[in-house]
Amino acid sequence: MTDERHPHPVIRGLRIQAMKLGKRIAMPEYADDRTLRAAAAARDINLAQIVLVGDPDYIQKRAAELRIELSDIEIVNPEAEDVRRLHAEEFFELRRHKGISEQQAWEQVADPLYAAALMLRAGRVDGSVAGALNPTPVVLKPLLQIVKCPPGISTASSCFIIATPMEHMGVEGLFIFADGGVVPNPTPEQLADIAITSAESCRLYLNAEPRVAMLSFSTKGSAKHPDAVKVREATRLAQEKAPGLILDGEIQADAALVPEVAARKDSDGILQGQANVLVFPDLDAGNIGYKLVHRLAHANAYGPLVQGLAKAGMDLSRGASVNEIVTVIAIAAIRAEALAGR
Repeated sequence: MTDERHPHPVIRGLRIQAMKLGKRIAMPEYADDRTLRAAAAARDINLAQIVLVGDPDYIQKRAAELRIELSDIEIVNPEAEDVRRLHAEEFFELRRHKGISEQQAWEQVADPLYAAALMLRAGRVDGSVAGALNPTPVVLKPLLQIVKCPPGISTASSCFIIATPMEHMGVEGLFIFADGGVVPNPTPEQLADIAITSAESCRLYLNAEPRVAMLSFSTKGSAKHPDAVKVREATRLAQEKAPGLILDGEIQADAALVPEVAARKDSDGILQGQANVLVFPDLDAGNIGYKLVHRLAHANAYGPLVQGLAKAGMDLSRGASVNEIVTVIAIAAIRAEALAGR
């Protein structure tokens, strides 16, 4: 994620929106200094009610060393007897069908990531933010086991908000790119889920009607290859699951983005070179694509932002700055509000 000292107006808008919601956001990576600083920064601007999940003695000692005032921020100790008992009971009931024992549940819920996920599932917090210390698979594992995906969606993925200087394209230069961080080689079914959840992210973050391009090296059969067939099948599945969605593919990136090219390559297509959501065929393409746009087109890239979960569990880049963590706290609050309205 990139987030400069003066972030893009869309990011400032998301923060302002989050300030009005009063959401409770859990932050389980208590041993990271950036997490403590971001918790205080979010508190200072009334962005959200922060709940630190971890060892209170360590948190208070480290905060004093860093000269961070946390006295009015709630701390939940996952190893406290009453908290651990409640979480162990909840986790055992959720996972007993997988063969977990009561002792294994007791041991697992001492992990702050698991404790935060259980708090999120039960509604004791509205969202969670982690990933500054832990890689994406470690952050997502408890969320997938405990929070899970909503009915109709079986794939958790991620998207990036890409802010380019090309204001005549996308949503005044803004795009959603997916998936750039979670699913390495999606099946057609997974790719369809990624498209649908990315469209929801476009509505949520960009406040725009999504126009989804299922990207490929082929446009409507111009190349004969199993990879193009996969995208074509994913397009069909997404259209069946979300028939009102403006979505088309398989389509090459230039035909998705440039009306003059679309007129030549895909004259009957519904996008007409005006896509604002780009769904890449695999993680290689998605990750390479967003980084190329970021570096070569002087775009800002905000993400990876987890999507497709039933609750607002968010991931961070391990290189995230304090300012970037604060931005993801805002995004978690906004996603929590949207999910609560379903």
